[in-house]
This record gives sequence, structure tokens and C-alpha cells, in this order.
Amino acid sequence: MSNGTGRSALAVACLSLCALSGAARDVGKPDLRLRFDKYEYRLAMRDGVRLFTSVYVPKDAGTKHRYPILLTRTPYSVAPYGTDSFPQQLGPSLAAQKEGFIFAYQDVRGRYLSEGTFEDVRPYEEGKGPRETDESSDAWDTIDWLVKNVRGNNGRVGVWGISYPGFYAAMAAIDAHPALVAVSPQAPIADWFIGDDFHHNGALFLPHAFNFYAGFGRPRPEPTTKGSPPFDHGTADGYQFFLQAGPMPNYDRLYFKGEVVFWKQAMAHESYDAFWQARDTRPHLKAIRPAVLTVGGWFDAEDLFGALSTYRAIERQSPGISNRLVMGPWSHGGWARTPGEALGSVRFGEPASPFFQEKIELPFFREWLKQGHDADLPEAYVFETGRNQWQALDAWPPRQAKRASFYLADGGRLAREAPTDAADAFDEYVSDPSRPVPYLDEIVIGMAKEYMVADQRFASRRPDVLVYQTEPLEGDLTVAGPIEVSLSVSTTGTDSDFVVKLVDVYPQDLPLQPDEKPQPGYGIAQHSRMGGYQQLVRGEPFRGKFRHGFDRPQAFQPGQVDRVDFTMPDVFHDFRRGHRLMVQVQSSWFPLVNLNPQTFVDINTAGPGDFRKATERVWRTAKDPSLLRLPLLGH
Repeated sequence: MSNGTGRSALAVACLSLCALSGAARDVGKPDLRLRFDKYEYRLAMRDGVRLFTSVYVPKDAGTKHRYPILLTRTPYSVAPYGTDSFPQQLGPSLAAQKEGFIFAYQDVRGRYLSEGTFEDVRPYEEGKGPRETDESSDAWDTIDWLVKNVRGNNGRVGVWGISYPGFYAAMAAIDAHPALVAVSPQAPIADWFIGDDFHHNGALFLPHAFNFYAGFGRPRPEPTTKGSPPFDHGTADGYQFFLQAGPMPNYDRLYFKGEVVFWKQAMAHESYDAFWQARDTRPHLKAIRPAVLTVGGWFDAEDLFGALSTYRAIERQSPGISNRLVMGPWSHGGWARTPGEALGSVRFGEPASPFFQEKIELPFFREWLKQGHDADLPEAYVFETGRNQWQALDAWPPRQAKRASFYLADGGRLAREAPTDAADAFDEYVSDPSRPVPYLDEIVIGMAKEYMVADQRFASRRPDVLVYQTEPLEGDLTVAGPIEVSLSVSTTGTDSDFVVKLVDVYPQDLPLQPDEKPQPGYGIAQHSRMGGYQQLVRGEPFRGKFRHGFDRPQAFQPGQVDRVDFTMPDVFHDFRRGHRLMVQVQSSWFPLVNLNPQTFVDINTAGPGDFRKATERVWRTAKDPSLLRLPLLGH
């Protein structure tokens, strides 16, 4: 589920998730055969379905030492297969590999060499019978077999995983096996309609969903070690590819041919109905017993929502347990596969990933899986971007953060004072589905992870994007927590999307940075190439029909002022002195978000005649203000 170009988009998309299972990341070439014995099993679940499981046991296990088990359950293959084949690395990091664990990897049911039928984000089943299963019971049965049968284990198990495997880690914590004492859901899926992966506030993230399911969603008639071949887009230009594809029904007709089960299911459920609600993990994260370390990235284009909401759900519904949060300056899974010192053009100082792996993740597992260790971790280890430093906090969001309102005002101002206009104060633009606003000023075929920090100057110069900004800041301004959006809008259509972006505008005369070379011959030898950069800090779409509830779509009345209120995921960002806060508002973000026809129809079945231009107004009167509420520290 990530970015790529041209023919290899699907391979890259799968790499974003598949490699994160931990079994096959190429981060070094230690000869693991000298240190581990490999075993392969087919473990019978309570309903008789057998799941393929690879186990790597230190050679001295049971003779000199007893080791805890670190388990990952994945839909992305436990390759390499065969007891003589070893991966490049075991576990979540080289530090963990060297520490001394038994590592176990499992193909979840219906994937690769495991039996059964695969179901995407399979719902948790309340009150299961003795032979009924879900991902919680499959994890329980797996752990029960491992602690009873794998030589040299100490009876303690930890489960970890990134992205989809993060979902399986969270599910393992529900009704947990007694031997399961530590769980680390990393970038876990929590809700695929509200904020993770394929939908944000009901709006479909089109290239992310299409590119992923073009490979991952293909049928697997029988167990196999092979995945699906990459999809050939025939171009590297995603904007053009998805615009030419047209309305949503064309994707199945032209490309999937009815073969991708989950795509058809998603297209049949445009609103937040029972299908999606059953796949929300949050209500079930209660009475959790194992210690939990939830990990996420501030710039995770896929499962930022999942990390934050998983932590919050456990904190609220399982009081008193060890429940901790880590948020760093990473893209999706960046803590496991990048140094974490930069994303796109934005740099974060020293590499953040080694610190996490060696000072947070490994100590967490060591504390709970081995006796006599105290990790002494804070409630929240969070990286403050802008200032670029780790902060150890006793709560997230910080208790001292206070909300402050920033109003969209006349003349493109972002003001601290509320508007006083009595009537007819608004800004407007024409939203044209045939010429939507790009989400990135580059040629890419998928969802490029760099969009999360990309320069927004290309967008702010378009007539269908509204721009509001402060004066240069006289001191640092730190935003710490979720961002509340409240817009007063009207439209000449009957449905519209509203995309809101919070942007950090760098000074034009930004001095040359330490890692930059002078640019002679242009009169700016002492100025940074980042001068004037408009860094996206957080951006989210909202599908307007869901303004009264994601399960209750409702048309707009043309020309009538209405409210669109929603919350954008948390940030921990310091707007430095001399920078500006900017807010951008628009009604398309293409092809990242699929096109809204701007008529009140089921978008998943809409035809070409349903797509129409609409004039969008954003109001800023005393009665109908438009604003963002930011949680500020020290202001």
C-alpha cells in the first residue's frame, strides 16, 4: 500500500507492507544458519484449519538458555520457504536479533501456504463457540502450540507487526493467551472507513486502494508460495491514468473483472454501515492484559490514524495496564526500514530509527519477556518535528495543551480574533471534476509517501484552492494533539468534498542549512533552497455527505450554508519563529482521493453524467465562521 512509478507500482506497493512483516527485510547479511535452527510447521487451529508457521530457534536453546518467543502473523508471506532457506534478518531489528529470542512467523489463514479462506480485516467475534474462529482465536491457538512444543522457550511470548501485521498484533491482545505478555502493534489498521489506508472520513484513497488490491486482492485457489504479478498501468502518470479511467464502476469493468472480492465489497458499501463497523477494532480493545507498545509515524500516509486510535482505545478501555505510545518522524514503517533522518525535502536531524530500535523497542520486549529488566519507558515517547527532538511525556496529548482558534479571515488572513461580519463574507472557488487539484507536484503512479511533507506552493497558486496565513511568527508556536476543523460552507451542488491542509511556511530568506552547498550565480548563495517552502504538516479530506454521520449520508441544499466539522490526526510540530501558519481549503485532491461528482449519488456507482462543476463558498461571518482549533503548548 504505498508509492511507485510505472510498471513496478504494485511491487513497490506490496513492498511497503510485505517487507514490513520482518521476515525478509534486507538490512544486512549475517549467517543466521550458524546461530539458529529453522523449523516449519502446519499448526491446526480449533476448527481444523492448518496455518503454516516458520520458527527460528537459537542453537543453544534448551541446553544453555531458555528464550522468549517473538511472533509475527502476516498476510504477506513468511518467505523464504524451506528449512534450509533463511532471511536476511530476524525480528524487528538487528538489535532484537542479537538479543536472543525465538522468532516465529505465520501465514494467516487463506494466505500463501496456510489453509482456509482469507478475509480482509476479519471481524472479531463476540461469544465464539468452541470451534468458531477469528484472528484473536487463531493467535491464541498458535501461541498455545508454540509454548508447548518449541524447544527451549521460557513460556513468555511477544507479538509484533507493522501495518497489516500490526492489525494481527492488536487482535492477539484481545482475549489474550496467558503466555502472551507483550504486544507491539506498529502502524496497525484500526478502521478502514474512518481514517486508515483506503478511506479518510469516508473519502476513498483511490490509488492506494486500487494499486494494492490489483495484486493483493487476487484469488488464491490453493496454498502457494507465489504472490500476484505487478499490475501494468501503461504509464508513470497516475493523475492521467486515474482521470482517464473515469467513474468508479470502470475499475472493476476494465481491470478487476469481478475477481477482487474485497474491491467489490468496498464498492457495495459506500457509507459506514454494518460491514465497515464490524471491521473497526477499537470497540474490542478492552480488558487488555498484555503490556502494549503502539508505534506510529507522524508522516505515515497509510495508518497514522490506526496507531493513534489504537493507543487511545486501549488507554480508555483498559485502564491500569502498561500502555505506551511511540510516534516518530517516519513514513509508513520507516522506523524499521529507514534511518529516519529525512522524508522528501524535509530533514529531522539525527536518525530517529536507531534510537527507537535500541532505546525503546528492544527494552520494551526485554522488560516483559525476560526477567530482571526495567525499560523505564515514559507513557509517550514522541518526536517534536520543527524543533526535531524526542520528548518523553507522561500523557498524550500533553495535559497542558490548550486549544486556540485560528479563523479564516478576509484578505487571506489566518486570524486569532473571531470575525465580526454580519453577512456576505465568504471566499469562493469553482471545483471542476474534469480538472481536479493534484495532491503532488510530481509524476507518480501511486500514493507517494512524501506527499505528507510535500511543498504546497503548486497548490496555493491555483484558483480553486483558498489560502489563509498568519504574519511571520514572533516566537515559536507548538501544536501538540489532534486538530479540529469547523467550516461553514455552501455549494451550488448537492455533495462536495472539503480538503483542509495545515501548512508550515518557511521564511523566504532562510539561511543556508548545514547540509546544503551554496548556489553560486543566482544571487542567493547564502540562502537555503528551502526558502519559502510550504511544508504540509497535516492534511485531510472530508466527504461532505457524511457531515451528519458517516452512516447517514445527506445531500446539501444548493446555496444553503451548512457546517462541516471533523478532526484531523494529531501532530507534534513546532512552527519556528519567522515561519507562518497557513491553511489551504479545496474540494479535490487527485488522484489521492477519488472524485466527488458534486451531485448527491452513490459515488461507487455514479456515471459520467453525474459529475458536474460546483461553486464552493467558505463563509467567515460572525454567525457562520470557519476556523481550526489547534492544541497549543505554552501559548
